[in-house]
This record gives sequence, structure tokens and C-alpha cells, in this order.
Amino acid sequence: MSDSLDRSARINLLKEPVVKKLCEVLDKSSNKGWRKLGEIVGNDRRFRVSSADMELCSLEVLELEGSPSRMLLKLMGERGCTTGHLVDYLQMLGNSEVLQGLKPSGTGKNNPQSVALISGHNLRLSCHAVGKSPVQYQWFKTKEEVPNSFSSDLVISPVHLRDAGFYICRVNCGDTFEFSQWAQVDVLNVPVSCGQSYHSLEGRLKLVIQPQSQRMHVGETLQVECGAVGRPIPRYQWHRNGVPVPNATKRKHMIPHSMQDHHGRYRCEISSSTERMWTNEVDVVIGMLALHCCPLPLYNSLVVSSLTATDKVALLIGNLSYQNHPQLKAPMVDVYDLTNLLRQLNFQVVSLLDLTESEMRNAVDEFLLLLHKGVYGLLYYAGHGYENYGNSFMVPVDAPNPYRSANCLCVQSILKLMQEKETGLNVFLLDMCRKRNIHDDSAPNIVLRVTANIVFGYATCQDAEAFELSSSGFTNGVFVKFLKKRLLDDEKITVLLDRVAEDMGQFDATKGKQALEIRSSLSERRALTDPILPGDSVDLAHARSLQWAKVHELPESMCLNFDCGAQIKLGFAAEFSNVLVMYTHIVKKPEDMSFCQAHVTDFSQDLDVDPKEMNRETPEETGIYLLSSNLPQHCLYTRVSSLQKLREELVFTVCLQGSFTAMEDESVHWTKSINIGKPLIARLDLNRAVRRNSCLQTCLLAHSPSHSPCHSPGLEHHLHPHHRSHQTQDHNRLSPQHLSPDVYEHQGAVGGRVESFDGQSRCEPAYDSVGGLSSSPGGLSIPIETTDDINELQTVFINSLQLQQQ
Repeated sequence: MSDSLDRSARINLLKEPVVKKLCEVLDKSSNKGWRKLGEIVGNDRRFRVSSADMELCSLEVLELEGSPSRMLLKLMGERGCTTGHLVDYLQMLGNSEVLQGLKPSGTGKNNPQSVALISGHNLRLSCHAVGKSPVQYQWFKTKEEVPNSFSSDLVISPVHLRDAGFYICRVNCGDTFEFSQWAQVDVLNVPVSCGQSYHSLEGRLKLVIQPQSQRMHVGETLQVECGAVGRPIPRYQWHRNGVPVPNATKRKHMIPHSMQDHHGRYRCEISSSTERMWTNEVDVVIGMLALHCCPLPLYNSLVVSSLTATDKVALLIGNLSYQNHPQLKAPMVDVYDLTNLLRQLNFQVVSLLDLTESEMRNAVDEFLLLLHKGVYGLLYYAGHGYENYGNSFMVPVDAPNPYRSANCLCVQSILKLMQEKETGLNVFLLDMCRKRNIHDDSAPNIVLRVTANIVFGYATCQDAEAFELSSSGFTNGVFVKFLKKRLLDDEKITVLLDRVAEDMGQFDATKGKQALEIRSSLSERRALTDPILPGDSVDLAHARSLQWAKVHELPESMCLNFDCGAQIKLGFAAEFSNVLVMYTHIVKKPEDMSFCQAHVTDFSQDLDVDPKEMNRETPEETGIYLLSSNLPQHCLYTRVSSLQKLREELVFTVCLQGSFTAMEDESVHWTKSINIGKPLIARLDLNRAVRRNSCLQTCLLAHSPSHSPCHSPGLEHHLHPHHRSHQTQDHNRLSPQHLSPDVYEHQGAVGGRVESFDGQSRCEPAYDSVGGLSSSPGGLSIPIETTDDINELQTVFINSLQLQQQ
């Protein structure tokens, strides 16, 4: 059951009994009725209720059973007014009887939870609610009522395959009713001998059906099936040859008329909010007669010999807010987009913004802990940088001016440590300048092992600058703008980067100014799409997964009850591995409270939280641009960055401010202290002193290791317009500079990135709309049980019930 109305729903979708009750009260009230409501709405420019509209509403009294209030609500609904807006207006109106008509009579305590279980076990779905009147329950499966289901618990013992489907509970309280959320029940047909040990399974995933290898002819039906049991119900994503199959998110993946292109190796990723597992990888052979005479085991042996990774991990760092050097705008969006794309390729990604030297070194140490034999490791860096004697140096945000190698991280020193882990592929994507640093005379020299698995993608050529391209809105840098179009392609990584370089070479805004350079010693067809086969080190792989999971653990949402009777929801989302989003929402408030608002305050001074940008009414006002479309509406939002600086558990205060009708303008405050531990990257204590034997010392290397089998594509012109603005520190930096086109301004610091101010039309902002971003890192905080099937079923079902009652 929902604890409150859906504030985002349009008011023209309100149930007829609710509208009728509202109109009756508003029509008969003299000083707190529809006319006063119209005045309040008329002061809000969003819905533009004019005097002419009010005149139209008043004429309704001349009609038989005409209602001025109904006409007013109709006009508001046509102009986009939501239930949340209406509640706010009615609170300003101060008509408690009207507000009571919008409140559900029952307040849900819990919803039924989706579950997958084995045929023959017992199914129990629970829905409990409380209300002022006695509460009655009525269960439905799809649109059909479940016989004799009048209890808060629906029990089916034993459950059969025919019982699979979608269930919902209707809670009746007096003359009103509410529906629970949909719960999906998946029933798996597993032999009893296999299913007995899972009888008490609760809350953990257990894989019980593995896919099977197949051989078929072109045109026959291809169906691969797997299955896991657990509560909540698992999510599925099928992969073919290591690449996610679009729209293949069900237990059974079926292609009615298979083509030869559908052959390959299939396996499924099964996950919940806290767990992830993989099925076996199986071969699907389709068609060619030459294969019909070839036994399947032989074909399997040929396919198994293809290149695989034992795991895939990526560290993405974007430095924007330099203390002693020019600020950058671009890296935030690039890091965000690459995070989403790499996750689609099954990379375990840690994404971090604005790290100091010690934080960068410790982050690299944690990254190295995720590596082992055969792992694909990818490091992406966007920020200031330079190159001396073939060695690339990444500049932390606290680097002095001028900086030297001792203040920076050497990419080649990280490569040396990665080589010691016997990684299968090392990819470095460096979005920074490569100018010579005249203040650094060191000539490093470290001997690297000869390995044929290194790929460097430089955003610019040697001894050249990288640029940022200004435009209106939020745009990708040119490198990622073109890279993200190619990153999911099943191509050798050097071929992929070659094509990115060619694409960028056709971009007029930076042609002749900046070009992508590729250096490689790769001797095999390694691709980012290669499948993952864990290998023999299962325990190490499990330990790496636990280490990775640490930096993605979000605090659970919580409901806070205050003595005045108000209830507040406190929710969380992750924008990056070191950026936490908090939001507060008023779930309920006392009837006699005319104003109610909850905000967060009293954060540790270690954190980067600007009081001026906390508790804002829209995500964008507080710097939350990338997750804004995935956050709930009608909340107060706060963005907490630099979580890596958190030394103790995160303790803060939720302050409820309210005023009552009888107290006029006097406000009252209530507070609660909240402790959410160490969220996200804070668990890894990157603020600690740098350990010995880490990447503390920049490497002393005479030349870049990738100079041997050298792969350099004609240096196609590659831009580096690094987009996105700084995070919470300076909101105004997100606004584009208004300078004339084609004016390039050097940012000053030696080896730093350079900003290019170019016309909007050249930046092609249509490619970079925030709404076009793929799955959000904040996904972990978004309910996982709502599917397209459930949403469609919800509309059909509720509409059918309403039609039956009319």
C-alpha cells in the first residue's frame, strides 16, 4: 500500500468518488471554497487560471447538477496540475474537510513482495493496513478475484505452475478503498530432488535452472531458459558472446524464427538489489550444414578457445575543482556516461570526482585489489595532466602551482603494478593535456615487463593540449561524445578506438587542433565485449566482488515519525561512487498544521556540502543534473559530495519545521539525529595515509611501455571538449561562457587542459541531452520490482474495476 497519494499523478486521474467529495465541500464553502482556491492557483503562473476562467466556472451553477469546483479542477488538470500541486493549494486554502477527502482511509504498513519459488512449495503474500474503520481485504490475480481471499495473507499451499502471475490486494476501509502494489509470482518447475534443499529459501538468490546447449536449423525457434528462486523476484539479462541482448530480460529468452546471426554463446546475469550471479555459458549452433557433421563437443571446444576475461573492473576519475589551477567543466558527464556504458559490458565500475593526491593513490590501491590473473582492467582519467619523457602524469585537485611529478600520479607506475597482477588486458583512456612540464626535470626510468595486452587511448597528441568546448546545456566532451557511440561494439579495442579517431577527425569544431592518438602492444583480438569466465580463482573473484560491493552500498530509505504526528521519508541515491543524493518528502502531517517542511543539516565539515545549495526544491538547483529524471518529485534535495573525505560515520540532523493554524505565523521545530554509517566510497577510507608499496612513488621510466609494437592511426583530429560542470561548489560555473566562436583560451597551468569556446551549433548538443543517458548509478535506490508488464497491467486492471463500479 502506498503511504500517501501519488503526487505526480494528474488530477484528472483522481477517482470519481474522491472528485465528487472534493467538489461537494468546495462548492458549499463560502470563504474556503472554489473561488478562494481559484485565487491561489491564479497566483501560480504554471497553470494560469484567469478571471475569465473563474467566470466560466461560476456559470456552471446555471447547469443542472453543474459544479464550479469540478470545472475548476478540470481546467487545472488540462494544464498539467498534479495531485501534489492540488494538495499544496488545499493546504494553503486551510480547508481541513477537503484535505481529509484526499487522504486514504487506510495507511499501508507493507506491500506484498514479488517472489520466485519452486512448484510444490508454499506461497504466502502479505498486505497489512490500518484505518479508522475496520479494514477488509480482497485479493486479485490479474483481473480475476482469488476465491476465499479475504485475509491480509494470501496463502497457496502447495503452489503450482498455474499460480504464476501478478497479484494485487484491494484494501477496503469504510466507503473508500486502496490498492497495494503489484506482486509478481514466478513458479519454477524443478524436480523434487533438486528443489527440496531450497524449501526454506528466503531473501537469497539460488540458481536452480541452468540453460542448455542447443543445435537447430535456421527458422526454428530458439529458446534458452534459466531460473532462480528468491525474494524479491530476481532480474534477468541475457548475454550473447559477452554482449547484453536488447530486451532479453525474462527467464526464458525466445526467438521464434532464428537466423544464423543468432548463433553464439549465451548466458544470463541474474541479480537482485544485493546479489549478482551468472549461469553457465552454453553454445547455440544454428544452421550451416558444415556444422551438422561436426559433433557438438568439437564445436564447443572451438568456441571455448575464444578470448575471455576472468573479470572486468574499471576505475573512472574526473577532476574538476582544482584548488590552485583553472576549474574544469567537462569530466562529470563523461565519467557518468562511461560508467553506465561500462556497466552494460559487465565492468565493475568505481566512479570518483575531485580527488586529492592521497585519495587518488588510495583509490588506485583499491582498484588494484580488484585485479587478478586474466582480469580486464580499465582506467579512465579526465582532468589536468602532462607528459614528460613518455610518461603520463595525472594531476590531483590539491596539486600546488607549479606541480611536479612528486605531486602527481604516473600512469606508467600504475601499469607496472597492474602487470604484477597478470591482467588479461590493460586499457588507459587519458582525457588530459600532454604538454611538457617545464617545472619538472625528473627523468623517470622503470623497467616494465614485456606484455602484449596494453592499450593507450590519448585524447590528444604528444606535446599537445586538450580542449573543452563550451556550449549551452550539458554536453559530453568530444572524445566521449564519439566514444560512447562505439563503446558497446563487439570489436577489438584498438579497432574500436581507430573508428572513434576517424569519427572525431570529421568533427569541424576541433579538426586540426586536437587528435586522438592510440598506442598499443596488443597482439590478440581483445575486446571490451569479451565474456567473463571466472576461471579457477573462485574465492578471489568472490572477494573482489565483495570489495567492489562496498563502494556501492546505499543507506536504506527510512520513515521518520515526529511527535507532532508528521511522518517524513528520507531517501538516498548515488550519482557517483563518492556523491550521495538525499531527499526528504512529507508523507503525512497533522490536519491542523498549515505548513510543514523537512530539511537536512549539521553535516560533518569534512564533506563538500554548501549550505546555500542544500534542501532545494528541484534536483538541478542543488547540482543534481544527471540523476534528476530518476528521483521522486516534490521533495527537498541535497547533494553530498567528496564522501571519500568522511573519517567517521555520517551523522546529520533532519529538522522538521511546521506551523499550525491556531498559532498564526509562529513556527515550531522538531529534530532527529540520523546515523547512516559510511555510505558508498566512504567505507574504503581513502582519506587514510598512503600505504607503502602502493603507487606512492611516481615511476622512473625512460619511455612509455607502449612504444614497442606501436599502433598509431594517422592522428585523426580528436577534440577534447570536456563537458559538464563542477559539482556543488559553484553552481554558476555550469553556465556557458558567452564568447565568440573559435576563440581558444589557454587555462594557464603548465600541462593543464585548455578550454575551447565554440558556437552551440558546432557542439551538437542534441547528442548530449541528460535524458538520453542510460541506466543511472542511482539505480540502486530505485525500486526493482516495477516492470513494464506490471505498469501496463496496473492501468488495465484499475480501469476495469472502475468501469465495473460505475
